[in-house]
Amino acid sequence: MGKTLDMDDTLAPTDDMSEVEARLTMALAEAMLTQREVRRVTPDPVDDRIVLRCVELALEAPTGSNMQNWEFVVVKNAAVKAKLAGQYRLAWTPHKAVSRRVTVDEQASKIQRSVKWQVEHFEKIPVLVVCCLRGGYRVPLLPRPPIATSSHYGSIYPSAQNLLLAARSIGLGGALITMPLLSHTVARRILQLPLNIEPCCVVALGWPKGRYGRKARKPVGSVVHLDAYGHQPWRADASTGEREIS
Repeated sequence: MGKTLDMDDTLAPTDDMSEVEARLTMALAEAMLTQREVRRVTPDPVDDRIVLRCVELALEAPTGSNMQNWEFVVVKNAAVKAKLAGQYRLAWTPHKAVSRRVTVDEQASKIQRSVKWQVEHFEKIPVLVVCCLRGGYRVPLLPRPPIATSSHYGSIYPSAQNLLLAARSIGLGGALITMPLLSHTVARRILQLPLNIEPCCVVALGWPKGRYGRKARKPVGSVVHLDAYGHQPWRADASTGEREIS
């Protein structure tokens, strides 16, 4: 059975690798149930060995045809982070204006405040892991079928999720973002990536200012359809809480 850790213990910074390995025995269900986007982190450094351990576990994810065509750029340099922060702010500015108009509930407002904090403090986040794929370059004028795009990115996002689950188990705050990669051309220039390496997403890592914990989620029956969209035999009746039978 995986080790269940006290919430405060998981959030305590550490550079003791034996402690890190002990935290990685957290039960998978607990890690999944309490994982969330943690954007507010301290500027305290994260040991390189911890970052490499998280990436090592990311490499255990499946990839299409077992190509293992990932590449990871670990960004710690302040000047490089500042350049990516500039791109993040460019992408966030119009998004912020739209979000301000459509945000109607406290939970959405809380998320917007959290993202705003991350945008404003991006240079202070200790580690950015840019997850990339080899073979990502294509001639822009040639369209790619949607299924090809889906298959392509299916080789990077499972590894990003592994990385995030590893970070959660260790007690690191982690958040997957894409806005700093607003322009692949600019991102390639900032990170000195060749044309055959495509930046896909950024995982920001740091020791959290807050806590991990359970999240509000929709009932499973409300989002699952059987055989065809709209057939939801497991959906609960809102008035009685009873499962619909069809």
